Amino acid sequence: MNIFMVKIILPERGFDYELQALVTSFFPGQAVITEIQDKDCKNSSLPTHKDKDSLLATVSITLSQYKISASFCARSFLISRECFVTGDGDWHKHIDKSTNPYRTYYKNKLKKLVFELISSFPEDMLPENLIRRIPAWGTMTGVRPVKIIMEDILKEKDTDIIRKNLKEVYCLDNEKAEFAIQVALNEARLLKQPGYKDGYSLYIGIPFCPATCLYCSFTSYPFSKELADAYLKALIKEMEYSSHIFEDKKLSCIYIGGGTPVSLSASQLETILNALYKYFPADKSIEFTVEAGRPDSITEEKLNVLRNYGVCRVSVNPQTMQQRTLDIIGRKHTTVQAAEAFKMARDAGFNNINMDLITGLPGENIKDFADTLSQIECLGPDSITIHSLVIKRASKLRERIQENGWTSGIERAACMEEMFKMGQQFAKEHGYKPYYMYRQKNSAGCAGSTGQENTGYAKEGKECLYNILIMEEVQTILAMGAGASTKLYNTDTRQTERFANVKNVNDYIGRIDEMIGRKKSIYDRLYKKNNGK
Repeated sequence: MNIFMVKIILPERGFDYELQALVTSFFPGQAVITEIQDKDCKNSSLPTHKDKDSLLATVSITLSQYKISASFCARSFLISRECFVTGDGDWHKHIDKSTNPYRTYYKNKLKKLVFELISSFPEDMLPENLIRRIPAWGTMTGVRPVKIIMEDILKEKDTDIIRKNLKEVYCLDNEKAEFAIQVALNEARLLKQPGYKDGYSLYIGIPFCPATCLYCSFTSYPFSKELADAYLKALIKEMEYSSHIFEDKKLSCIYIGGGTPVSLSASQLETILNALYKYFPADKSIEFTVEAGRPDSITEEKLNVLRNYGVCRVSVNPQTMQQRTLDIIGRKHTTVQAAEAFKMARDAGFNNINMDLITGLPGENIKDFADTLSQIECLGPDSITIHSLVIKRASKLRERIQENGWTSGIERAACMEEMFKMGQQFAKEHGYKPYYMYRQKNSAGCAGSTGQENTGYAKEGKECLYNILIMEEVQTILAMGAGASTKLYNTDTRQTERFANVKNVNDYIGRIDEMIGRKKSIYDRLYKKNNGK
């Protein structure tokens, strides 16, 4: 498959990342690159001899304190636009301060100008190989679009004003604007629960899986008892130290993820859960989730261990109910096992079970996804999380797509959008409300942009508060385990500082004292300083 190029020409860095994501969302399947030209170098919107065979279009940007200019050229046809900005400040002074209000204002003006420029380019003047897709999310290229709306809701802005802002500043279409507002309102309702503002939540990572899925880029290792025992020993050591950090705070949520936590044996699960109760007030948390995950790892004995230790929510994740797809992506379970694992969890007493699905899996079409939804309907989970397929650089899927000729680019984008709407309608018809949403880079539909959504739908009272806290970054998440990323939230500045453990399991085991020492030094520098302790 030939990949053609769209080039963005900028006079300097500062907004290159955001512009690349925006332009890519217009042209799924194309390679979008940025080129920084010196101020003394004349910008040319025409293809050079070097790249004329692959270059389909160029976007050229000129920045100044009071005016932004942009042009779009394809097939030697060029259109230009410009907009004026207020002189309240110079964006150059704030180039490394992403939270500065003036930089945000300037960035939004620039992105809107480029959005309107490319949208208005005549369709018949586009090269034959360049298919344009107007992004329904407008200029929103970030992974947390609801976060912007949540800030307005917390400021008690009127919904009509929020809706107007989404359309006029961010160019969202009507459907996406209404959907985002609905998610934000549901989130805001759930965040009214008392205690979370002054509390913290725990994340414990178990990086073992029965097998690596074709699309996966998470840090995971084949399970072996010896390695898992050594890992748990190091993890418990980190738990013991971490238990002293927030002794004065309330524990809101516990989330054990992976990997596949139930790759561990029942006795190993009991070991880690026993340590959790020893070092943390787990019995006082308001929510306790374990990603049971892979159906072929779930047993009655393991489920009973989870129930005995107060786990109230589990996730049984088939990803699809199409057997041929499971075989392609490397899931070692069957669709029958997925249904049996769900029923086993119900029989064990779990009344809050989530199921994960993925849209855009290799070889799947609209009919396949409809059939998957039909089978999920028969099981009746309490919540459903619908993810968009993400093609990560580190996954095996990227090369397999080319080898097998699976659909990508504009066709895949349209298919995934239709699947998203099917999931949305399914949720509405069966009493599930969208309560959190985020987007990921490199989704299959948008080939490098932050495109389709990952959305959590739940029945009333079955939402996962932890999912909201981690997405909206409104609480400290104390994370433990290989690759686990702690987020320290400052309630005064409403900013989050992150630091992560090493990803490699053997490094984590061998360097656990170093990990604890680093966590202590970062905690002393950030948390105590920010909170005046």
